Amino acid sequence: MRGAVLYGPKDVRFEERPAPRIAQPTDAVIRITAACVCGSDLWPYRGISPIERPTPMGHEYCGIVEEVGSAVKSIRPGQFVIGSFFASDNTCPICRAGYQTSCQHREAIAGAQAPVLRVPLADGTLVPTPDIPPDDLIPSLLALSDVMGTGWFAADAANVKPGATVAVVGDGAVGLLAVLSAKLKDAGRIIVMSRHEVRQKLARAFGATDIVAERGDVGVARIKDLTDGIGADSVLECVGTSESMTQAIRATRPGGSIGYVGVPHGVALDGQRLFFAHVHLHGGPAPVRRFLPQLIDLAWNRKIDPGKVFDLTLPLAEVAEGYRAMDTRRAIKALLRP
Repeated sequence: MRGAVLYGPKDVRFEERPAPRIAQPTDAVIRITAACVCGSDLWPYRGISPIERPTPMGHEYCGIVEEVGSAVKSIRPGQFVIGSFFASDNTCPICRAGYQTSCQHREAIAGAQAPVLRVPLADGTLVPTPDIPPDDLIPSLLALSDVMGTGWFAADAANVKPGATVAVVGDGAVGLLAVLSAKLKDAGRIIVMSRHEVRQKLARAFGATDIVAERGDVGVARIKDLTDGIGADSVLECVGTSESMTQAIRATRPGGSIGYVGVPHGVALDGQRLFFAHVHLHGGPAPVRRFLPQLIDLAWNRKIDPGKVFDLTLPLAEVAEGYRAMDTRRAIKALLRP
């Protein structure tokens, strides 16, 4: 088969790769219905996260089960399934506590930007939908594999409560779906930091009440102005830079909470400032598997439409253009169809 392989900065190729097969009795092999390019894929694409060898790309996926290993009990061929970007057994003590991305037996998913994918620990990782979905529902179901679950975790980790004032740092797909998540948790006010008109409009469609285009000291001051000088109850950090983390901490009221889900690069925190900020910090790689059943129910019954973050659809063979479009911010998120 042919799939996406990253060779180095700005060098994505769609080339021949070995077709996945069952390697362990707990594996499943799925036929990809849709995949996509993730914002975190841009870190190695830009050379910020170096790679040592040509690397198959893609960790967001949904599709039809083709084959399962002999030990797989709950997943069967013919089902439409969605899985997380980390495989987990969903039975270890860490999984039972709700942190499947830190499963004691976790395995990273890679190579989903291809027609076929092997998923380890299939029983614990994959969640089937009630039936084969209609085509127009595919984008929203695909979003659950990562960005919707990650946005939801940001809101969960930041302890968003009904009526709360929430600030979202970041207007990529995760930030936009963090807005939707805060809305679903009945936040009273949702402030989004964004300079991009198209993304601002989508943020408002998802429930944002205020837009702050400023950054740094001026951006923090603007949020303080909007909150009577206090700061937000909950701040959802969806970028992963030192600037965005500092901005999140400074925009949070004393006693408030920050949910950080942006993959960190070059983040260094001032311990003295953090100590006196009096804020709660919680985050990390989103345990998407914890939220999948609830999110599938919401998407299946069309109570949410997270697929709106896909503003570019391409054939899988044109995956390199998806990377280029997201790298230059011509697209929020690129959906790929085999």
